[in-house]
Amino acid sequence: MKFILATIALAVLLRDTFGDIQPQKNFDIKKFAGKWYRVGLADDSSSFALFRNRLTINMGIVEPKDNGDVNMTMWKMIRSTGCKSRMFTYMKNAVPGVFTYFSTRHNIMKDVTIVETNYTEYALLFKYKKFNREYTQVSLYGRTQTLRSELIEKFKKYAMQQGFPERSILTPSPPADNCPPSGQ
Repeated sequence: MKFILATIALAVLLRDTFGDIQPQKNFDIKKFAGKWYRVGLADDSSSFALFRNRLTINMGIVEPKDNGDVNMTMWKMIRSTGCKSRMFTYMKNAVPGVFTYFSTRHNIMKDVTIVETNYTEYALLFKYKKFNREYTQVSLYGRTQTLRSELIEKFKKYAMQQGFPERSILTPSPPADNCPPSGQ
């Protein structure tokens, strides 16, 4: 009985939190596993505006765990110190394709939803958290660093539908060749 009540409460919470943001139907974390590149980002926060010109494509590895959670290791080039990696644990939710994770940048838990993916080429992700203000971000991931123009346009259109102004929608340049280091 407690499980049923918790599931209903979570469904109401997700509906109130995300509104019409729904995860990929029949989301399969095993198909989603592997290497991804963040090739698009929509973020209109004032703190992000300072870094827009320095944004590059980041590479990440998605590794499902036995309990349904996911480890996500991301690499990014930091000009002064070189290639750095960070690992995040995306905790599974009652709804497949919806996860929570701890943001070290904001020191809070955030929600992430895999909105759409074909598993072999691209994925659209929606990140959300309400704290002093709403934090919302849309990301486009690709299995390669270059995606078809139709997918870039789909990402931009989706981000604008979520209220992002065109100036806050970025498709960054590739990182330096040594990030992540060879063998990763």
